[in-house]
Amino acid sequence: MAKAQAKRITAKANDPTSLGRNFKKRLRTGGVLLGGMVYEYLRPSIVKIYAHAGFDFIYLENEHALFDGPAFADFVLAARDNNLPVIAKIGQLERSETARLLESGVVGIQLPRTESAEELKTLIDYMKFPPSGTRAGAPVFGNVDYIWPTDDRAWLKKADESTAVVAQIETARGYENAEEIIATENVDVVYVGPYDFSISMGHPGEPDHPVVKKAIDEILSLCLSHGVAFGISASSTRTAGSWIRRGCRFFEVIDEMSMINSAATEIVEAYRKHS
Repeated sequence: MAKAQAKRITAKANDPTSLGRNFKKRLRTGGVLLGGMVYEYLRPSIVKIYAHAGFDFIYLENEHALFDGPAFADFVLAARDNNLPVIAKIGQLERSETARLLESGVVGIQLPRTESAEELKTLIDYMKFPPSGTRAGAPVFGNVDYIWPTDDRAWLKKADESTAVVAQIETARGYENAEEIIATENVDVVYVGPYDFSISMGHPGEPDHPVVKKAIDEILSLCLSHGVAFGISASSTRTAGSWIRRGCRFFEVIDEMSMINSAATEIVEAYRKHS
C-alpha cells in the first residue's frame, strides 16, 4: 500500500501510542498496577478473562516459554484491542528481537538478569528512535495497528514516550549494581524476580529469608529515592499488602497455568469430600 493511501485511512484511526503512554502515566502518577502473567496459552480467551478480572496489563514470559511467532503477534493484538498493555520479557538482548517485540505492539520490554547500567542502556538504545536511540522506523505493523501515522515526526516522539523499560534484578551482581541500574535514564520499572534472586543470594526458594528480604528492601528504597516504580511477584496477597504499604506499585501477579491448576485442584478436592 502506498504511504499516501495509508495516510488517508489514518484519519479515522485512534492514536496507536496512547495505550503505552497511558500505562506509563499511571506508573508515574501512583496507584498499583497488576499484571496477569501468560506462560503458555496465547489465546484471545485469556485476554478476555484477564480484562474482565480487572488486570492492568499482561506480562508475557518470553524467556523460558516457547511461543510461536504468529500466535504471539495475534495475542498482542488481541490484548491491544481489549485495552490491555503487554509487557514482554526479552529472551536475549538483541536488536532484531527487540524490534520484533516492539513491532508486534508490546508497550514494554523486561530485561531478565539485568546486572549493569550498560546492559540497560543497550536495550534502551534499541527501543528508542533517534536521537535518543537507534531503533529503526517500521510504522506498518501492530505497533501502529497497521495504519501508517499521519505525522511521522509526532509519531516518533509519541512512540518513544509510549515504550516502557523494565529492568529485572534477579542476581547478586544485579543487586551490587542496583543503584546505577535504577538511576539509568529512561528506566520506568525495576522488578525483582524473587525466586532467582533467592537462589543467587544463597537461599533458594526463600524470598522471605532475612538476607534476601533485606536486599530487596534496599532495592525498593533506592527505587523510591530515584522516583522509579518498584515491582515484584508477591508470595501471597498478605505479603503483597505489605509490599504495597512500603511503596511497591507494580506486580506480576499470577500465570494462567497456576490458576488452572489451583482451580482444578480445588474443585476435585471439594468433590472428593463428598465421596
